[in-house]
Amino acid sequence: MRRKALVAEFISTFALVFVGVGAIAVDSMIGGKSGLIGVALAHGLVLAVMISATMAISGGHVNPAVTIGAWAAKKIDTVNAIGYILAQCLGAVVAAFLIKFVVPIDSLIAVHMGTPELGNGISVSQGIIAETVLTFFLMFVVYGTAIDRRAPKMGGLFIGLTVTLDILVGGPISGAAMNPARHLGPALMGGPTEHIWLYWVGPVAGSVLAALLYKWTLEE
Repeated sequence: MRRKALVAEFISTFALVFVGVGAIAVDSMIGGKSGLIGVALAHGLVLAVMISATMAISGGHVNPAVTIGAWAAKKIDTVNAIGYILAQCLGAVVAAFLIKFVVPIDSLIAVHMGTPELGNGISVSQGIIAETVLTFFLMFVVYGTAIDRRAPKMGGLFIGLTVTLDILVGGPISGAAMNPARHLGPALMGGPTEHIWLYWVGPVAGSVLAALLYKWTLEE
């Protein structure tokens, strides 16, 4: 297991959660002026830069679901996959812990620690389907722009744009986590924990489906 890759995954997932939760809380502080667009851009931009920074070191997964999808497609071995997932989850938890020392706690409480949640009137089954489809799109783009050896060297940008688009569509539905660590960290640090399982099942299912479909039908 490569120590540098684990450090890269920890730092990049830390950045995703720190910026993601921070953007949601700050938007609440300024009266919701940036809204869904601002939150979507914050997540997309931080992923674009962090994936670009870590692509050559760890592959820029930044997401347990992406790692599991890559593992299902035999692009990463079991030992390294487990290490990646642990590093990602730890980075998310540490980021959610430290954001409490940067953003006023009342603002964090008001947005439930920025934890992705089901929207009003959205059922559990709708949430699972949304997370599955959104993460399918994400993993499909990850595979096509970062894993496929024919991919252009701009995977970080396109992956970040995909996350931005997914949040614009799925944010009000399921919170558009597409990432178990993005939900887990804030949930454990004071957010709602009721549906932690949902944010593993949906993203992992979508990621594995996309990875296997791409591998079997599109990859040379």
